[in-house]
Amino acid sequence: MEYIYAAMILHSAEKDINEENVKSIIEAAGIDADDARIKALIAALEDVDIEEAIETAAVAAAAPAAAAPVAAEAEEEEEEEEEEEEASEEEAAAGLGALFG
Repeated sequence: MEYIYAAMILHSAEKDINEENVKSIIEAAGIDADDARIKALIAALEDVDIEEAIETAAVAAAAPAAAAPVAAEAEEEEEEEEEEEEASEEEAAAGLGALFG
């Protein structure tokens, strides 16, 4: 993850995301840099539009958050229906008891 964070820092600072810069950030954080992982990261990011990826991730993250209140409301309605059913059953049982009582 720290390699991705290094790339994000470089992107935010509007610096080139290259092996040397990523390695500098990793080492500045006190982590032993793995050259193979850095090369893999640079290769993976070669054709990626980071701004677009960030926007896509932000939209994807917002979608579940927007759905959460709807799910909570549906759960509350279901609980209310269950409570109403229980109350109806209790009333029916009390009515039957009066017949025999």
